[in-house]
Amino acid sequence: MDNPVDNVVDLGLVNYVQHPSNPKYVVFRFADIERANSYEEALTSSKIWFEKSSDFKREKEYFLFGIHKNDFKKAEKINYLVEAKHKKPFIPFKILRYTVMIISAGILTIAILGYCNSRKILNSIDNPSALVNIQK
Repeated sequence: MDNPVDNVVDLGLVNYVQHPSNPKYVVFRFADIERANSYEEALTSSKIWFEKSSDFKREKEYFLFGIHKNDFKKAEKINYLVEAKHKKPFIPFKILRYTVMIISAGILTIAILGYCNSRKILNSIDNPSALVNIQK
């Protein structure tokens, strides 16, 4: 599989792109100062060399980190860890989150029980001796 950085099309699904002027580097971008600071700390503690810069686009400041392609896999892993650290929950309220989980688990349990029950019925139909009702 090709390196994801070498892909020409950037749909904005990831926060890194190939460096515009030097193809040996990858640029990670962060719109949040806390994520940028966490990323910088993690890179420094992992002893990964980087260049730091900032850029204003569409009235928003982006924090940029230039990293050599040799360190891309390590930097990408650090990037995922930083994103996970600063991620907000999909359902922010605990009560609602657990209610959705309990209802989903209940529906899944009912579906599994229904499947097992339908298999029993089909097995009894396949077994002709089970259908014979001997009466005297």
